[in-house]
Amino acid sequence: MRVALLRSLMRNLVNEGRITTTLARAKEIRPLIEKLVTRGKSSTLVSRRLIVTRLGRAQEAKKLAEEISPKYKERSGGYTRIVKLPAREGDASPMALIEFV
Repeated sequence: MRVALLRSLMRNLVNEGRITTTLARAKEIRPLIEKLVTRGKSSTLVSRRLIVTRLGRAQEAKKLAEEISPKYKERSGGYTRIVKLPAREGDASPMALIEFV
């Protein structure tokens, strides 16, 4: 169940470019998505297959490898940014915005 949640969050981040979620979830997916962007920069068949495995769908893997990763060719890391937002009304959970830089 946890793997499905993380995959869903990563897919949404790739599709939308930025998502609003809890701070803990944002911190959890940050290293995972950064590793995938680094893999996507090489754009080999092996790296694309690994990205598909991690994301679960070929659509998002293609977008990551062809649109997102090439933007960071010169950058050696730090592809995402986490911005803290005010706490959620209902349960006062700390919220955050995670986005590609």
